Amino acid sequence: MAARSHILIVDDDADIRQVLRLLLREDYNVTEASDGAAAIRAVEANSDIDLIILDVMMPGLSGYDTCDAIRAVTNAPVLFLTAKSAESDRLSAYRSGGDDFLSKPFSQGELLAKVGSLLRRYKEYRGKPEAALAIENLEIDFSTHSVKNAGKAVQLTDTEYAILEYLLHNRGTTVTTPVLYEAVWKERFLPGSGNTVMVHVLNLRRKIEENPSSPKIIRTVWGKGYQID
Repeated sequence: MAARSHILIVDDDADIRQVLRLLLREDYNVTEASDGAAAIRAVEANSDIDLIILDVMMPGLSGYDTCDAIRAVTNAPVLFLTAKSAESDRLSAYRSGGDDFLSKPFSQGELLAKVGSLLRRYKEYRGKPEAALAIENLEIDFSTHSVKNAGKAVQLTDTEYAILEYLLHNRGTTVTTPVLYEAVWKERFLPGSGNTVMVHVLNLRRKIEENPSSPKIIRTVWGKGYQID
């Protein structure tokens, strides 16, 4: 029988912690922390923690600062919980090392779906980067940054490769255009930056998709961004 995953819940609101504990304890082992400092201590003391559910607005260390500190200890995925839902808040969550974002109030189904998805991905790769991957007719070697399509080498620019790699490492998740831009270009997303992303994705599709006008690998999620399933 597989060992139960261990989830750390971090929230200064005792009622929220209780709700999360009741939702999760049937399937997972649960540890709680009421602030950022306690969360860091919990991660340092428990090497088997597989997922951290982390509130953003807390006294003392914010969720973002806590996530920064946690990333020095573990690669376990971090799911942010917050009452804020603006794009800037999502960008802050991802910049600090978070893996996903859930706005309060949240539904039980959405929470459990995100928890399950993050745990499956982490259990499969244990937080380590993959050496290689095959999807459709595409083969990607992350160690050499080389790509083949149906066995033939594909020449990608550094930016095209960075887009592909980022989407692959976040597959199954919609990556918003601002998040993708800031991750690849290492610059703040500004008006007009979305067009830059769109042009590079179109060029990338021409090189890796069998039919670029009907892509099977890089899917557009209208109004949001891009996703590889």
